[in-house]
Amino acid sequence: MSTEQEPTPQDELSQALPPEQPEVDDHAAALDELQDRWRRALADLDNLRKRHAKELDAIRNEERARTAAAWLPVVDNLDLALTHAGADPSAVVEGVKAVRDQAVDVLRRLGYPRYEETGVPFDPAVHEVVGTVDGPGAEPNTVVQVVRPGYGEGSRQLRPAAVMVSKRQE
Repeated sequence: MSTEQEPTPQDELSQALPPEQPEVDDHAAALDELQDRWRRALADLDNLRKRHAKELDAIRNEERARTAAAWLPVVDNLDLALTHAGADPSAVVEGVKAVRDQAVDVLRRLGYPRYEETGVPFDPAVHEVVGTVDGPGAEPNTVVQVVRPGYGEGSRQLRPAAVMVSKRQE
């Protein structure tokens, strides 16, 4: 008889499985913690997006209301001009001119000043050529006439001024 005992199924199982390793548990715990932090970060990002969308919508509505309020006096004065349309025609014309000046001032206060200068060099950034003319006294490529004024300046331009430009003299 041999002194060695035959291995039992319990012994075989314990040899087949690696012994419990504490570092595997540490890694699993760290992985769980990182996954939890990742989910929280995603939730925070989603909440931030929602809050930003609400704030942007509120700012847009405030600006829209501010712009509309700036135009109310213009509309009121147009209503007054229409009320007095049967009166003296020259008074109505003067009233309409005053309302136009008021509207131009509203645009200026909103950051879009009117420009309709003549005698300045043509600039494609602020001018749109609608025609050319022979200007014997004008320098070539100079704005001779403004057909439609422009509004804005720099990168905040609503529209360019439509202008007539003097031809190059040949």
